[in-house]
Amino acid sequence: MQTTVNANGSLFRRGLKLAHLRLMAALGETCAIGVAAARVGITQPAASRLLGEIEEIIGRPAHTRAGRGIVLTPEGDILARRAVRALAELGAAEREMSEMGRGLSGHVRLGAVTGPALDRVLPALRAARVALPNVTADVVVAPSDPLGDLLLAGRLDFALARLPEGREPTLFDLTAMGEEPVSLVVRPGHALARRAVITPEDLLAYDWVLPEPGTLLRRTVLERLAALGLPPPPGRLSTSSFLLTLAMLRESNAIAPLADAVSRRFASGPEGGLVVLPIDLGFVVPAYGLMTLRGARLTPAAERLRDLVQAQTG
Repeated sequence: MQTTVNANGSLFRRGLKLAHLRLMAALGETCAIGVAAARVGITQPAASRLLGEIEEIIGRPAHTRAGRGIVLTPEGDILARRAVRALAELGAAEREMSEMGRGLSGHVRLGAVTGPALDRVLPALRAARVALPNVTADVVVAPSDPLGDLLLAGRLDFALARLPEGREPTLFDLTAMGEEPVSLVVRPGHALARRAVITPEDLLAYDWVLPEPGTLLRRTVLERLAALGLPPPPGRLSTSSFLLTLAMLRESNAIAPLADAVSRRFASGPEGGLVVLPIDLGFVVPAYGLMTLRGARLTPAAERLRDLVQAQTG
């Protein structure tokens, strides 16, 4: 059954204001008009006028006199309790907006190629758990070209990548951050893992797992081998999937070129299971950088997380 309060429309359409809510919340706590008036910063006559307006708006008494104080009616008590909750929500909204403006809350979308994802993004996210506990993030790990497309589509705030091929460089701002050295890795127990000295010819006696044709890492490896006067390595599998590469390494005698950051992580610690071969053929993928759309302005939260990423030593 509808009450009188609901019959004539919403309280706000009938004139209920924030000042009314503040007074009712104070009355619910003090049960004294004078004390409630002082709490909200108005005079007692002004509080009495506001209380009269409230009762006119709800169409029922909100209080009764009781000695030197007042007692809220059931309707007044309902409004006072709800007023406390409404004011608490408004206060929370103010704090949340303030934090968002200072970059202390919000959602960030970033991307990274594999090495920087481990060397910079991962430690930055660990630091953000303490420094920015109310900032959440989506992270896309992919080659530079797809990351550039995601930036152009507005689906990333920034990326640790290289300028995408086939795209106009002036579409992006790029701040150089560092090169990405590459190691050769095998499974534990591999024959080459037991050797102190390895020659390039030794490497070419085994299958290699290379990234897909057209990828930067594959091109870097093949161009460097050619510069050393070596033929392309034998290989039955080409893939850009790290999980498939890892499985192939662990279940065969294959060799794979991986970014140093990946090699170090999977050659030590609880994830151990790869061995870095003691040979340096000079594989270095060209420098990557922090990439954004040209002229784009990051949100405060994205700026904060970007600063944490840049603060990592790599």
